[in-house]
Amino acid sequence: MWRCGRRVPCFLRRLNGGHAGPRAWRRTGTSACERARQHEVGERIHGFTVSQVTAIPELSLTAVKLSHDSTGAEYLHLAREDTNNLFSVQFRTTPMDSTGVPHVLEHTVLCGSRKYPCRDPFFKMLNRSLSTFMNAFTASDYTLYPFSTQNPKDFQNLLSVYLDAAFFPCLRELDFWQEGWRLEHENPKDPQTPLTFKGVVFNEMKGAFTDNEKIFSQHLQNRLLPDHTYSVISGGHPLCIPDLTWEQLKQFHATHYHPSNARFFTYGNFPLGQHLKQIHEEALSKFEKIEPNTAVPAQKPWDKPREFHITCGPDSLAAGSSKQTTVGVSFLLPDITDTFEAFTLNLLSSLLISGPNSPFYKALIESGLGTDFSPDVGYNGYTREAYFSVGLQGIAEQDTHAVRDIIDRTIEEVIEKGFEEDRIEALLHKIEIQMKHQSVSFGLTLTSYIASCWNHDGDPVELLKLGSQVARFRQCLKENPQFLQEKVKQYFKNNPHKLTLSMTPDDKYPEKQAWMETEKLKQKVDSLSPKDKQQIYEKGLELQTQQSRPQDASCLPALKVSDIEPSVPLTELEVALAAGKTPVQYCAQPTNGVVYFRAFASLHTLPEELRPYVPLFCSVLTNPCFEEEEHFRVLVKMSAQELSNGIPDSGHLYASVRATRTLTPTGDLQETFSGMDQVRLMKRIAEMTDIRPVLRKLPRIQEHVLHCDNMRCSMNATPQQMSLAEKAVEKFVRNVGQSKTERKPVRLNVVEKPAPSGSNGSTHVSGPQVIRKLITDPTFKPCQMKTHFLLPFPVNYMGECIRTAPYADPDHASLKILARLMTAKFLHTEIREKGGAYSGGARLSRDGVFTLYSYRDPRSTETLQSFSKAVDWAKAGRFTQQDIDEAKLSVFSVVDAPVAPSDRGLDHFLCGLSDEMKQVHREQLFAVSHEDLIDVSNKYLGTGKSAHGLALLGPENAKIAKDPSWIIK
Repeated sequence: MWRCGRRVPCFLRRLNGGHAGPRAWRRTGTSACERARQHEVGERIHGFTVSQVTAIPELSLTAVKLSHDSTGAEYLHLAREDTNNLFSVQFRTTPMDSTGVPHVLEHTVLCGSRKYPCRDPFFKMLNRSLSTFMNAFTASDYTLYPFSTQNPKDFQNLLSVYLDAAFFPCLRELDFWQEGWRLEHENPKDPQTPLTFKGVVFNEMKGAFTDNEKIFSQHLQNRLLPDHTYSVISGGHPLCIPDLTWEQLKQFHATHYHPSNARFFTYGNFPLGQHLKQIHEEALSKFEKIEPNTAVPAQKPWDKPREFHITCGPDSLAAGSSKQTTVGVSFLLPDITDTFEAFTLNLLSSLLISGPNSPFYKALIESGLGTDFSPDVGYNGYTREAYFSVGLQGIAEQDTHAVRDIIDRTIEEVIEKGFEEDRIEALLHKIEIQMKHQSVSFGLTLTSYIASCWNHDGDPVELLKLGSQVARFRQCLKENPQFLQEKVKQYFKNNPHKLTLSMTPDDKYPEKQAWMETEKLKQKVDSLSPKDKQQIYEKGLELQTQQSRPQDASCLPALKVSDIEPSVPLTELEVALAAGKTPVQYCAQPTNGVVYFRAFASLHTLPEELRPYVPLFCSVLTNPCFEEEEHFRVLVKMSAQELSNGIPDSGHLYASVRATRTLTPTGDLQETFSGMDQVRLMKRIAEMTDIRPVLRKLPRIQEHVLHCDNMRCSMNATPQQMSLAEKAVEKFVRNVGQSKTERKPVRLNVVEKPAPSGSNGSTHVSGPQVIRKLITDPTFKPCQMKTHFLLPFPVNYMGECIRTAPYADPDHASLKILARLMTAKFLHTEIREKGGAYSGGARLSRDGVFTLYSYRDPRSTETLQSFSKAVDWAKAGRFTQQDIDEAKLSVFSVVDAPVAPSDRGLDHFLCGLSDEMKQVHREQLFAVSHEDLIDVSNKYLGTGKSAHGLALLGPENAKIAKDPSWIIK
């Protein structure tokens, strides 16, 4: 997976405390931190030497730094009472061209290794493990391989596979062809069909650069840091990827994937010694130290500002076709290894741009010149030297200079006036609250947070000492009230290393990109001899044969179904009535002193014509002054822009939501709230000259939503906080108030369904019953609809949805196993390996919608045929008991994913799922048989068995255009 240069989210959002498994907080014996603190500096452990042991109390962890004696590999272990343990290894990867060599390598090393030579062990381990996370990332200057799991045996299995993949990959030529790029006939079996470019990474990057925000962000980094590796595209440019050779790939691995260029990271409550022993014995003991020479030199500072202009494709879904210009002003900042300066500038960035009271929000967003901040806005610390960027998108081209003037003027005003003390204090308080918040993926958050700084030899432990950084920041402000203004003056006003980047749409941009690809292809084909063409044809056949051949994965380690916990952990809940009638669910949890409150409002009395505006109401509700017309217009433009920008990254989700629209009432509402209908509605609202009719709808929505008659609440907190929390909820409910007149349901079919409680058989829920008001529509009839949204993308996003059995139906368990089975054993091979899409598969929603999808797919109707073949494969039962067991492992890795203390009990609150219902479903999953899978395939997935919906987002398609059963939008 390629990580484009982008805005670094403030540490407020990035660094949340972690606490994983349901039983993680019940400590027994010596704690992980206590064990870690027993290590001493200078101690040698399995080929490593301890260099530092540091307690970081604000994050409830102990850091142990080590180095490997014979290779110099660096190692950081963060011990914490968290059952969701994580491993990662990262390599500094510094390409000097845009062929995407680190990205292609990241894909190819996972295609088989010395110890595990089967094809694609990475994807196969998804079905042989209970991992809570497995992936790999290519950043601008490093490549990261992380996984996490709660099972010690699973951790050792995955570690063995990851180590062998990283240090001893096969790097077979056919794998390079499949994952990177290749010339192949459109029909590999017919040498008379034209040659074309294929490859997973090639198609991934074609899809990535349909996103105008990514285009802008990538050019910003390339232009601001032009002297070394940041001047190229680490993920690869589609026109440069075909210049990469197999030999170059192998050479890059030899020079970059060496322990002397590696940084190892482990996190959690598993013993450090076992990790060190396995890493040393299976990998590092086989290497000697080298000088990798991969360091990134400092960027030479400019003596005067620079300007650049680029073009992109027009956005047909953005509001205002004449206002699609983007302009941003960026400043080079100091080295990110200066951790306190980085902390200060990150915080300064938040003060400048975050929230409606920030200077740049007031000056730029409220100016009405544009729709939203420019991409990559704020502090970016993913490169050796950080940078800050600010600007606007959605402006008229003639307003470029006006935006630049506003930015200069705002900088001057900040230097003169500074920041309100209350805003600074609120931001520091937010950091302190976020340090207490406990997420389930804290290990992954930490390895991502420290990666860039550590990659450039910064101190990752110092980076984690947020408490001391906050204290030092407060001291600096106390000693010098002008502290922040001086930073603004130093880094923004008096900084000649300043880039102004503008981007305008070109109506011919997609055609020009296609023409350049055609010319590149012609150049490649024209250089081929008849012998070369024959070899390409034969290699294409060989690759297709390899992809179709059954693989023996017996060399890979695997857990057994018997390793899965037989029962679900129980969550104790208590229900009480606030203000005499509003049900509140209380869940006592180790939330580290933070109280989590949620209110759920039913929409069953809301008039039909107001429903499309509910997402807009939600997005502006917490914004001060949204009732004022100009403020509201600004918020509308931002919402519309964000929706439009999100489509290239989530096209398969939009396709799937659209395909569900005609299958269930829920699907119809989901399309209204979060599908293409919502995108198009927001575009229309943003383009309205008179926005007051829409603004007048919001108080009407508020009347139906914000009153306690239609509300139920939930509260997660520590037992000691419950008494105060109850009083706060009581006050909230009384302030919300009751409706003055009784509102009747708009639809007469509202079913009042009691949630499970002690009075109806649920042993873990005490107190009065919660009544859930469920809207039904007996007149709704599922029907088939096929929709093609024409968008200027070079790849396709597809979703085919089938209405099947919901969660409470015994068939649901079989369908859930079947979806995973079809993904792993059929669709992955057909859609990704053979078809070249970035991903594809099947999944089942809780309400019983079975979805087949593909993402960044160069094919369209061929993939729809693959969906049909997958159904035939399932109905024929072409899978083994081993395949079924692996699918069960994969499903249970999701079912048993760790749940944060803040979220426990939410399934009961939102969906009425009791632990008893979950246990029944769990036993049904265990019991799924070969016969059950064939039965549900025939019962639901066959043609004419259940209603189907189809949707496709992508370029014009001649076959679909001729088919009258498709609706073209």
